[in-house]
Amino acid sequence: MTLPAPSRVGRPQAAASNEYDNGPFTFRPATKDGHNASVAIQGPSGSGKTWTGLCVASGLAEGQRFAVIDTERGAAALYVNDLSASFDTLPMHRYDPRDLQKALAAAAQRRYPVVMVDSLSHFWSGTDGTLDQVENAKSKYGGNKFAGWKDGTPIQNAMIEALMSYPGHVVVTMRSYTDWVLEKGQPVNKGTRVEQRRGIEFEFGVAAEMDKSNQLRFIKSRCPAFRGREFDRPDGARDIAKPYLDWLRDGAKPIDPAVWINAANSPEATPDSLLALYREVEAASALATPLLHPDTGKPISLGDRIKERGTALKAASAA
Repeated sequence: MTLPAPSRVGRPQAAASNEYDNGPFTFRPATKDGHNASVAIQGPSGSGKTWTGLCVASGLAEGQRFAVIDTERGAAALYVNDLSASFDTLPMHRYDPRDLQKALAAAAQRRYPVVMVDSLSHFWSGTDGTLDQVENAKSKYGGNKFAGWKDGTPIQNAMIEALMSYPGHVVVTMRSYTDWVLEKGQPVNKGTRVEQRRGIEFEFGVAAEMDKSNQLRFIKSRCPAFRGREFDRPDGARDIAKPYLDWLRDGAKPIDPAVWINAANSPEATPDSLLALYREVEAASALATPLLHPDTGKPISLGDRIKERGTALKAASAA
């Protein structure tokens, strides 16, 4: 039996996206350029978090119309005549975290300077929220609910990335409840706990909690003006939005993400220009910026859109 002559098989080429994903580690001078406000307000029902959130959003919008993604059966709209600012609402009736990504992309396309989510809790524990996604996924893993987090965690994380990368200011409200724990057979009050994934408040630049007497206490703040502060019935625009904006803008230059989006979709774009654009957006921590795909209308991140176009143009030039 004669064996065929050996043939040389070349290594499979690396996926085109690797040139995007495996970029150099480059240190740059630190700046506040392009940073936006992100505020989380948590509290029990009746604590005033919706009203306070609206006031913060109106202050951040500085006279411009802003957006409210509403899961609270129109609660925000009830204040439309009490607020000296205009806003549009998007009622949500199912709370798949991926739907929040779609809503954020739609808001970004409309170029709202501020988006408020009232409330973020529904995308955790509401119908089709993250907890439902985990429950539904467990059947894939023999009924193992813990394994269901293999599906639930990426969905939750992608939602938070889109929220934190919104090309404007972000305000969210979250429900909280008293956390009782049995110790030696006796219920012990462990304080309040937010109705969202544990620790989510620390994703935001500023996080505060309110009680039923409308007292606000900051529990986390990157802005020095709020550390250790408390407000009784706060004026969100004056007490929170203004000092936060003043701090963010101190020595910073604004960045308009629309410039990046236009460059990503430009007919003059080349594989090299798109790779350079990707590096610029990456350096600004803006790859997860949500937008609607210009062809399909479906949500896509800015980073994925740049990568998609760059890969397609490179393949076309090699054909």
